[in-house]
Amino acid sequence: MSLSKEQITGLVLAGGLSTRMGGVDKGLQHLDSMPMALHVLNRLKPQVGAVMINANRQVDEYKRFGAPVCGDIIEGYAGPLAGIHAGLTQCRTEYLISVPCDAPLLPTDLVQRLATSLTAHAADAAVAATGNGAQPQRHPVFLLIRISLLDNLTSYLNDGGRKVDGWLQSLQCSEVVFDDEHAFANANTREDLNALIRR
Repeated sequence: MSLSKEQITGLVLAGGLSTRMGGVDKGLQHLDSMPMALHVLNRLKPQVGAVMINANRQVDEYKRFGAPVCGDIIEGYAGPLAGIHAGLTQCRTEYLISVPCDAPLLPTDLVQRLATSLTAHAADAAVAATGNGAQPQRHPVFLLIRISLLDNLTSYLNDGGRKVDGWLQSLQCSEVVFDDEHAFANANTREDLNALIRR
């Protein structure tokens, strides 16, 4: 990896409203007797130098995981970009990688491959994708970025921007295609969570 893991902070995004799961706190839903967000944190931790969690509810529960917790600064549950923005404001390394709290199977080489691509292309950001077609499917919150993008993201959010893909279109962003689509399986609904449990 062209970057050392000490240069990168991992951010688990658990700050949403989980409307498709009935409004429960998605990251705290259990998979194999452990909260999903903790599965994600444990999978990410060996790949980075430091970790954080973005959460806006049940903060004390998330603090039990042993990582710093940061809440959104942008008001009104403005989506994952608001969580990434909060992470950037607290990040003390040169790079930040975000992952969602409901993807417990994320690749163990996620950070290495994104970091290699970002530096090889001298890019602002690197994003994960899957699929063998002409246009792979991006997974935009599996995102490695330079912390120097904080002002750029703040402006985008203040102008009303909310879509991760929309923001990435304004950046030099490299794309890394992973073979295993299941590694990016997430639990947006109860049915998704049950499918992960069965798997």
